[in-house]
Amino acid sequence: MTAEIISVGTELLLGNILNTNAQFLSRELAELGITVQRESTIGDNHGRLEEFVKEAKARCDLLVFTGGLGPTADDLTKETVAACYGDTLEFDEAEWEKIQNYFARSHRVTAPNNRKQAMVPVYGKKIVNHHGTAPGAWFEQDGHCAVLMPGVPSEMKAMWTESIRPMLLERQNCTLHSITLRVLGGESDLEYQIRDLLENANPTAAIYCKTGECEIRITARAASDEDGEKMCRAYAKKFYDLLGDAVYDEDVAGLEETVVHTLKEQGLTLSTAESCTGGLIAQRITSVSGSSEVFGYGFVTYWEQAKAKLIGVDPDVIAKYNVVSAPVAAQMALGAAAVSGSDIAVSVTGVAGPTGGDAVRPVGTVYLGAAKGGTVYVKKLFVSRPDRALVRARAAQAALELALRLAQDKTPAGTKPLAASQQHEPSVLDALDKAFLSK
Repeated sequence: MTAEIISVGTELLLGNILNTNAQFLSRELAELGITVQRESTIGDNHGRLEEFVKEAKARCDLLVFTGGLGPTADDLTKETVAACYGDTLEFDEAEWEKIQNYFARSHRVTAPNNRKQAMVPVYGKKIVNHHGTAPGAWFEQDGHCAVLMPGVPSEMKAMWTESIRPMLLERQNCTLHSITLRVLGGESDLEYQIRDLLENANPTAAIYCKTGECEIRITARAASDEDGEKMCRAYAKKFYDLLGDAVYDEDVAGLEETVVHTLKEQGLTLSTAESCTGGLIAQRITSVSGSSEVFGYGFVTYWEQAKAKLIGVDPDVIAKYNVVSAPVAAQMALGAAAVSGSDIAVSVTGVAGPTGGDAVRPVGTVYLGAAKGGTVYVKKLFVSRPDRALVRARAAQAALELALRLAQDKTPAGTKPLAASQQHEPSVLDALDKAFLSK
């Protein structure tokens, strides 16, 4: 089956609204084994929309619409698509009552133009909207189908999950099973390693890039969910064999979730000492339910004085090596662990930009520390694109990776160790500083 995603709304063309619906639907349709041939955006104009629908209908088996189902005069999607599929609309009293009750629950009066939303297909299907006032619709003619959903992302996603996806699965006459591998590393390097595994017909594998990591979604079409799971598991093993522990987890929301769960399993606690990230690491950790069991302290030491006062960084070390340096990152992590009593502590100090860099420490230079058991592991990160948000996000991701490896009782890759007992020895700190400055 081939599909085209059509987003309707002049506000989308004007750039007033970010179109996240198309991204979501592309991934969902791919998971169902439906090939998306085109994504299009069109304004709220009856003539142009009608012409476009007729052309798209001839190209694809399935047209997936979002938007244009509201109560205003320029919400024309339902009427236009119905006519293109040889259907008409009729007033649905039950739907009108549902709309009135929806407004009544929030103590609002239903406007007369909302009656428009109670118009439903005569020959097609009404798709109930349990989360808003705009019902969806399904039209079908000569083997060609069109599904209409609201433009509001929360309503669209709920309607897709509750109604549309099951309908399409039934038409596909199979069961789908998916697992998502979370992999540390950049997209270009990763894709080169696994390129051959992405060419498989069933199960399929697709890669999606995120900041500092990637997702690999494996999807199998099978006669039963049990068979689908076996197929996914066998194919996932190929990725594990190739990537090793770069695959850090499956079916989790992010690295912070894995960090928290691993800390719990190992009976460990974590603290943070942040400068350029300004609490971003702590925010990500505490976004995970149950993180209070493993996380008790987060120090945001933006000023040099704060680093000295709160976590014991030696002002002379800052003066000698610079606040953005390996020795300072080491003392920040060791100090956070000592003050909090945590088993593991991670630290970040860097130049997030867009100003503040120099020839030795340009914007994007970040030093990280991770302390456990009397040893701190120091790492240097450089983000080549001088984007403040990106530098902070990459630094937080790198810090969480360090925390995970220590929680797993592994030595983090690309780090240099320093014994806590040596953190004030000038010769040792000199060597640590030079080791990173030479890179």
